[in-house]
Amino acid sequence: MPSSSAPDPVSPLTPPVPLASLLAREDLALRQIAGPSGPGVVVHAAHASELADPSPYLLGGELLLTAGVHIPEAAAGSGAGFDDYVARIVAAGGAALGFGLAPVHDTVPPALVAACDTHGLPLVEVPPRTTFSGVARAVWQLMAEVRLAELRRVAEAQQGLAAAAARPDPVPSVLRRLARQVNGWAVLYGPDGAEIASAGRPAPAEARQALARLADVVRPGANRWADGPARLAGPAPASATDTVAGAHLAAYGLGVGQGFVLGVAAARRDPGDHTVASVAAVLLSLLTGAHRGGTEAARSAALVRLLLGAPPDEAAALLGAERWIVVHGRPDERPPGTVAASALGAALGSPLVDLGDGVVRVLVPADREPTPCPGWTLGVSAAAGPGEWPAADAQAARALARARATRVPLVRHGARPALAELVGPAEAQAHARALLDPIAATPALTETLRAWLSLHGSWDRTAVALSVHRNTVRQRIARCATLLDADLDDPDVRMELWFALRQMR
Repeated sequence: MPSSSAPDPVSPLTPPVPLASLLAREDLALRQIAGPSGPGVVVHAAHASELADPSPYLLGGELLLTAGVHIPEAAAGSGAGFDDYVARIVAAGGAALGFGLAPVHDTVPPALVAACDTHGLPLVEVPPRTTFSGVARAVWQLMAEVRLAELRRVAEAQQGLAAAAARPDPVPSVLRRLARQVNGWAVLYGPDGAEIASAGRPAPAEARQALARLADVVRPGANRWADGPARLAGPAPASATDTVAGAHLAAYGLGVGQGFVLGVAAARRDPGDHTVASVAAVLLSLLTGAHRGGTEAARSAALVRLLLGAPPDEAAALLGAERWIVVHGRPDERPPGTVAASALGAALGSPLVDLGDGVVRVLVPADREPTPCPGWTLGVSAAAGPGEWPAADAQAARALARARATRVPLVRHGARPALAELVGPAEAQAHARALLDPIAATPALTETLRAWLSLHGSWDRTAVALSVHRNTVRQRIARCATLLDADLDDPDVRMELWFALRQMR
């Protein structure tokens, strides 16, 4: 099943550090004594804990450091509890375990070595002269070095793509540059799914077929995963990724939603590749703008008909959509100008932009679901027909006010249908399954959300009820909000989720 995602930030996320790079540091003198090794073993952070069960406090990818304070000498000799201890770390996503020698233990307990081998957890011996803080500092130093190198690579790639877009054959040039940058294959699909242009080393046939299906996922109007039966709960995503036949695939919807899609296939996917491909997608959006035949003429005709007294429905029909969304936007730093307003319209996929009183208003076709735009705070109305545009404009204004008050990038008005509109238990259960599907496979998330809602959003009482730390509750609820794409501060959303959870019992 392909995964969808919103565009990443402009800079790539901090990449992980290979465990081998830490082992190569002579000043640390670390030694791996159990578990798998190689370039595929990476760590995202270093965390020290002497708890008998540190798993509730792990986010995944950590090098967990311990001196074995929680392990009595008698237990160390018998090996009691080591298998369960290591199993919990692995289940929580821990990347490796570092065991410090002295002051508690002179050697790493053999039973711990055996448990790490059994569960496939890399075990590193930390000598007495190496402090845990020194190991953590080395991890962050290595991460900073890798991130700096990746940022430089991304910056150079952006400059190269911009230069390619200025060539006489801009579309093929951008594709060639992107293919070289990711060391793979880049293809531009047309609205009908045909390959318009491509460059680089072609992917295997199976991967090419999967990439074409992935392009259908992000193409506006897509309402179904191409390789699965589940319908999308909303419009097509801005981008989607998958891995097929050893190739990392990514597809990016272009421009104002006219159906052009950029596809990328490569043998590996580095942290900055998404950013590089996103820049290429923006450039190709501009370059394919000439293929939007009739757009400007339709806008002019719609305006003339309105000025001559035609009803809004007749004028709106010329613009190619029956239902629309009103978006109000304010930039985070300075009052918007005409350039900024046009840029927001381009980001939202609509040329219908109005600037006034420090607010940019954009009329967007309902099949182009607005997503957060960096540097902007947005309020989004419910979908409405032309006769309902004034009400939708008021909805967007209220949503923008809420977004600014709660300091979130985007707030939607009435984005979810209410359970009260569903008839019968079968329909209610189907609605609940669709609503909770993003978290249904993780019982810890559903149970935490259920407890948190039942306790009116109290972090402390939820932590007590679930016997976990309050920070764990916060992390899980934040994860729920992200996966569900929901504003959990909205009482309407809380109510609907509560009824959905009751249906899923």
